[in-house]
Amino acid sequence: MSTYIRRILARALTLVAALFTITTLVGVPLSSADASGSTTTFGSKVVYTAASRKGSPYMYGADGPTRFDCSGLTRWTFARLGHSLAHSAASQYRQVKHIPREYRRKGDLVFFHNSGGIYHVGIYVGNGYIWHSPYSGAHVRMERLWTSSVYYGRIG
Repeated sequence: MSTYIRRILARALTLVAALFTITTLVGVPLSSADASGSTTTFGSKVVYTAASRKGSPYMYGADGPTRFDCSGLTRWTFARLGHSLAHSAASQYRQVKHIPREYRRKGDLVFFHNSGGIYHVGIYVGNGYIWHSPYSGAHVRMERLWTSSVYYGRIG
């Protein structure tokens, strides 16, 4: 089997694994109707698009399609769905509608903050999980929120 075919198969298996993880671990519906009658909610599309980058390596300043920093992943994801975002977590926070924790939903942005301001961003999956590109040496992954020092934002 050629190296090219192996790479294509590996990528397909990664996508299948990401979809399986999302649908079984956090119950993200990929084909349920939302209130507008569309077959998939916008939030589910956001989560699915971010999940397609699972395993991509972190690189400071990168915004895809194969390497990402945190805001590069969110920027790339939303660009695929027709929305433009700046390339910094703090700038993205200024661009979005701010949402109280109790109204967060799939596809919302999660902004991590401390006394110095906004320092990281991820995409909310549901049940306390996010997709993000965490730091140098790491890869895009889904992870449980590890702090309550977050704000939520929504596109649109």
